[in-house]
Amino acid sequence: MIRAELGVNPWSVLYEGLARHTSLSFGTISAVVGVLVLLLWIPLRQRPTFGTGANIVVLACSSDLGLHVLPQHLGLPARIGLLAGGILLNGLSVALYVGARYGPGPRDGLMTGMSAVSGRSLRSVRTLIEVAVLAVGWLLGGGVGAGTVLYALAVGPVTQFFVPRFAYLSAGEDLA
Repeated sequence: MIRAELGVNPWSVLYEGLARHTSLSFGTISAVVGVLVLLLWIPLRQRPTFGTGANIVVLACSSDLGLHVLPQHLGLPARIGLLAGGILLNGLSVALYVGARYGPGPRDGLMTGMSAVSGRSLRSVRTLIEVAVLAVGWLLGGGVGAGTVLYALAVGPVTQFFVPRFAYLSAGEDLA
């Protein structure tokens, strides 16, 4: 999504907005917000697992690798493809590791916990979280593009679509 140059995800908008009001770096803010999000897990009865920590490490490494490999200043068709691919791959990746029960990342655990507590779908909970984070980030001065809004509205439905296709069910379990 960064190379698409059409807007970053809502959490990056929040980090950017917070960076405008603090002396902390973008990466430090990302880590601090991640810890704060993990604290929100407590009333939701979510517990960090190996996958939670792995999510943080893999995301950081794969982001750096992707930025190193993908060229900058691409034409609009390529940028649109990167944006669409970023949204689809994000929803798919969440479905893969949450469905495999490796444990959600900080933001995904917030989604699964709120879904479990409220009884609402992953789609609606994730969309609500993304739109709320986008609004706060924008109010703090973070940059918003068309891709940011598209991501906020699409990643929940994409995740909801893929989760049943990759969910690990033990004997006697049913997704319905």
